[in-house]
Amino acid sequence: MEILEDIINNINDDAPVSEVRRGLHWTAVVSRRCGLASTLADGGCGHGESGGMDGSYTDMSALELARFCLGRRNAALSMCVAAINSLTEINPDKYDNIEGLQIVKEFGIKKNISVIGHFPNLNELSGVAKNLWIIEKQPMPGDHSEDAGKKLIPQSDIVVITSTTLINNTLTGILEICKKGSIKMLLGPSTPLSPVLFDYGIDILAGSIVTDMEPVLKSVGEGVSFMQLKKRGGVKFMTMVRDYADIKRRMTQQ
Repeated sequence: MEILEDIINNINDDAPVSEVRRGLHWTAVVSRRCGLASTLADGGCGHGESGGMDGSYTDMSALELARFCLGRRNAALSMCVAAINSLTEINPDKYDNIEGLQIVKEFGIKKNISVIGHFPNLNELSGVAKNLWIIEKQPMPGDHSEDAGKKLIPQSDIVVITSTTLINNTLTGILEICKKGSIKMLLGPSTPLSPVLFDYGIDILAGSIVTDMEPVLKSVGEGVSFMQLKKRGGVKFMTMVRDYADIKRRMTQQ
């Protein structure tokens, strides 16, 4: 929880929560903007669904909701991350509308790449990488288990980490076993676009922001996948790079 708490403590401006929508795949919190996070179910917040709360989530501010959900289980932490993302002040014209895996493809030629989580278009990476290792909690054919990942991640030049690791509290352990000098990317719509994450050794934040709230909230309520949500519109990819020149230098030294 340390990383999420640090992000929360570095948010300066709060805003009231006007809506919370919890769908099959996505959780949305609306305050300053609409924030998204992957819905991870666990049967509740640890002390019942409301965790001892009186009243409604919309009686809180976004920071109050985020802090309320800290230290609880996955379902509540999905709301925590969505609340954080609802307060993110990002100018959508300042950052490139680039999917994070395109950057990995640029730097990943003849490199060992670990991808933690399943993402679309991974075949494009396999065409350029020396080795592409997909690591999953529930491996599909060709994937590697979490136990195998403990040996593969330290061998990887680039480690792509699903942002749901912030919700299931596994991100810190993954970062600890990454080899020195490797490039770490946090990828997925749950990714908080917060520079605080750079302090933890992450080099690239590849997330998204909601540009049109109405269709996105409708999609969340209908339980669509992110690729379906993307096709319906209202979401823009956003990528923040800590130091592009440094990444390029480190990759040439690998």
